[in-house]
Amino acid sequence: MATNICADLRAGVVTVAAAETQALAAALAAALPPDTVLALHGDLGVGKTTFVQGLARGFGITEQVTSPTFGIYSVYRGTRQLLHLDAYRIASPRELDDLLIEDFLTSPWCLAVEWPEKVAAWLPADAWHLDLGIESGDRHTLRLR
Repeated sequence: MATNICADLRAGVVTVAAAETQALAAALAAALPPDTVLALHGDLGVGKTTFVQGLARGFGITEQVTSPTFGIYSVYRGTRQLLHLDAYRIASPRELDDLLIEDFLTSPWCLAVEWPEKVAAWLPADAWHLDLGIESGDRHTLRLR
């Protein structure tokens, strides 16, 4: 299943409900290598946090996952540690350095970054990039680059 989920996402997937998006993310969680940065691209309201909720479920995290917009990031622990970063309010890479994010990355971890374009220079070259969008009729699109 793990191999298929990556192939499916590379081809592009459409979901019509939050539960479908979360199930897809939970399946991807099993396929992500340890210590992965996952950059979540998309406009406001496309389901980035919904996707992270599914990742959390896939990592065995039972805490409620919410958008960290005002707190900048949240840390969750399960079978893997999940750091959920919302870079929307980050103005420079120096601000990221000041957050000491690296101090929270205990292997195995996954760093899920919303608004990665705000911190593009800070992202590692091997980051996974997922494009999220909305089509007419509340159909959500997901495509792994």
